[in-house]
Amino acid sequence: MKKVLCITLNPALDMTIAVDGLKIGEVNRATSTQLDAAGKALNSAQILADLGIDCVASGFLGQQNQANFVQLFADRCTPAAIEDQFVRVDGNTRTNIKLVDHGTTTDVNGKGFWVTDADKTKLLQKVDQLAAACDAVLIAGSLPQGFGMDDFHQLINVVMAVNPKLAVDVSGEALKAAMSYPLWLIKPNSDELTEAFGMACQTADEQRALLTAVGASIEHVVISMGEKGVHWYAPHAAYHATTPKVTVKSTVGAGDTLVAAMIQGLLNADEDAHVLTQAVALSAHAVSIVGFGVADPERLATLMAQVQINRI
Repeated sequence: MKKVLCITLNPALDMTIAVDGLKIGEVNRATSTQLDAAGKALNSAQILADLGIDCVASGFLGQQNQANFVQLFADRCTPAAIEDQFVRVDGNTRTNIKLVDHGTTTDVNGKGFWVTDADKTKLLQKVDQLAAACDAVLIAGSLPQGFGMDDFHQLINVVMAVNPKLAVDVSGEALKAAMSYPLWLIKPNSDELTEAFGMACQTADEQRALLTAVGASIEHVVISMGEKGVHWYAPHAAYHATTPKVTVKSTVGAGDTLVAAMIQGLLNADEDAHVLTQAVALSAHAVSIVGFGVADPERLATLMAQVQINRI
């Protein structure tokens, strides 16, 4: 069975609160609440495990409020496991508030713990061992306090020294840094690319111009564009995928699901059309639910039938 190391540097407890008509400055009554152990690479690990890929979850985790994470690792045994290899640090893992109002999500993200030099050394040593034993590595999400860009560069170098199949899903300065490496896969959205590089990035021509301008040498570039679909720049072809029409409940986890499904399909050496179709369908399913999980076979087949793939 394939195995992926999923590194979440700044995980979170996601508190998803649904309301019926959010009123700023007034008392709002929740229609539902849900608390999930989360973080971008950890979200992807849950999808990968559902798709039959064993995962090793690492990064930093606050010692003071780890119960939800420990329970997640204990519960996720089938069809594949998520092995806990997080470095525990002093303090609390942050809480992120997700206010969901009829499909529109407002995020209020906490800052979280501060990592020390000793914490970083422990993580790099652990990653050096774990990455070498896995088929691929995913680094995703924001950077915690105390973990700077020099640390991020060092983490990438440690991984790539032992495993060339590195996928990255980050934003801001970390995205600019990541795109200077010959990665296996990167998955930004179009807005993140514009924010990072200050260039228009909505059309295929604009995206190609940006990739050329920054000198990107990345095997698979997957750019999500919301309702406009997904562009995948593969080594020998480029594709556009349309997105299925679904009722949006929460946009949390859509990108994490997309990158997980792309990794799974590529590791299984599936045909390009199947890889992208399944990934986009699963991402569409993600916005139609609250939480993380893959669609059942019937639902997945229905969504995949709505995805159209064209070369660009």
